[in-house]
Amino acid sequence: MAEVKLTPMETNQKPGGDFDVAIVGAGFAGLYMLHRLRGVGLSARVFEAGSGVGGTWFWNRYPGARCDVESMEYSYQFSDELQQEWVWTERYASQPEILRYLNHVADRFDLRRNIQLNTRVLAATFNETAGRWIVETSAGDRVSAQFCVMATGCLSSTNTPNFKGRDRFAGSSYHTGNWPHEGVDFTGERVGIIGTGSSAIQSIPLIAQQASHLFVFQRTPAYTIPAHNNPLDPEVQREVKANYANFRARNKLLPSGLNIRHNEVSALAMSPQERQREYEERWAHGGLPFLGAFADLLLSKEANDTAAEFIREKIRETVRDPVIAEKLSPRTVVGCKRLCVDTEYYQTFNRSNVTLVDVSSSPIEEITKHGLTVKGKEYELDAIVFATGYDAMTGSLLKIDIRGKGGRSLKETWAEGPRTYLGLATAGFPNLFFITGPGSPSVLTNMIPSIEQHVEWIADCVLYVRARGFACIEPTLAAQDAWVSHVNEVAGATLFPTCNSWYLGANIPGKSRVFMPYLGFPPYVEKCDDVAAKNYEGFVLIRGNDDERQATLPVTN
Repeated sequence: MAEVKLTPMETNQKPGGDFDVAIVGAGFAGLYMLHRLRGVGLSARVFEAGSGVGGTWFWNRYPGARCDVESMEYSYQFSDELQQEWVWTERYASQPEILRYLNHVADRFDLRRNIQLNTRVLAATFNETAGRWIVETSAGDRVSAQFCVMATGCLSSTNTPNFKGRDRFAGSSYHTGNWPHEGVDFTGERVGIIGTGSSAIQSIPLIAQQASHLFVFQRTPAYTIPAHNNPLDPEVQREVKANYANFRARNKLLPSGLNIRHNEVSALAMSPQERQREYEERWAHGGLPFLGAFADLLLSKEANDTAAEFIREKIRETVRDPVIAEKLSPRTVVGCKRLCVDTEYYQTFNRSNVTLVDVSSSPIEEITKHGLTVKGKEYELDAIVFATGYDAMTGSLLKIDIRGKGGRSLKETWAEGPRTYLGLATAGFPNLFFITGPGSPSVLTNMIPSIEQHVEWIADCVLYVRARGFACIEPTLAAQDAWVSHVNEVAGATLFPTCNSWYLGANIPGKSRVFMPYLGFPPYVEKCDDVAAKNYEGFVLIRGNDDERQATLPVTN
């Protein structure tokens, strides 16, 4: 056995600067992590860069911002009292309503006293001698914690391409992921929006209603399904609440943890008329359940083509100008990029004050003082909206200078793409956990059940380590390598890696192309439970404590 020795910390701590757990981020993940840890008697502090709780839903206040998972599912289930008392108003909750909900949670469970707002974590360094993390913040804090949990979110690091001349623009500019809290009035303005992903698809119809003219600069068209959003029927809400436990339990057994009816037959086994009828029913229902129409839509290109052509035909039926309809029609695989959910998106291109500018073959050349240029033509603008997405899954993590054993940085360790065991931890970084990290189902699921599953697993792991006198836990390289290979193998058997999506990091120049989320929610949960049941199989546990007892590091294969 290899041996290590743990000795007490020597740091310039502020009073109260030592915690059992440091948590980074106060969104859905950070709030529940704090609540769970406090419930088992552990001390924790949450560091949040924003001036309020909410995470993604604090920052993303762009027009039309709304969840694409239905309200009765996109909510916590850890407290039945909370489930019963909160009343959702819409089928798909808007950003303001979700933010009100999260503030209600923070108040109801008295979480704010352990949350430090307006504080960005700059660095987290593992002290090998003491087996503790040193966390440094923008507020000048230097605190220590035995464990560090990254609740930084999968879509929280905004991406703004470095367009030539970007700083010269004399008008107003905004990013959908960092929208002014006071809102923006585009009345009478010439507005340019760059991008046609989810945030653009949600905001374009509303901006078009205000702007004197809206120019939409599109590189790649996206598939989007109508939401058919409406006020939530009180009777439907009562029925769900009357049987919430069974409703949640059933959803946990479904792919993606979502209440979607999955058709188990092949699209190719159906007649054209039967396929059409199924797609029409899904279109009329609206939203993400469209992808459950047939079992092989993300396994067979031929099957997927039937869904793609159905959506393209809907675009042709909706958009009056056939040239514009063709430009709005994707030619990629349905679902290999995040399927979007919209309200009157395609209809917006029938407005006389909306112009679609195709920049796929002729990119934006530069941003000028008065607008931007494409093919030498200047579009004069009063405002530019960057709907250019996020450095997904890893961006927020790698903005922090995280250093594990030997001072090695996470950025250096993940230079060729993120490598984790179960999406929860990385070898060489003891006592560091990720909530919905790369290598876990995360963005391919209903995020809230995935968050809760991770929080509960992490909390149980922390209790296991401490109750048995261990000081540290980290994955073995062998377990990590095997898991990364498995994640890639599962993805490789599908159509997901066939297009340049943010799932692969393809939207960020220089980012390694690795399919980051894991496909398969119920099997993943079973794997996590099995690992824990086998005394955290695939992890190394270091024994020791602050009284300087000798710790031993088991040799593992």
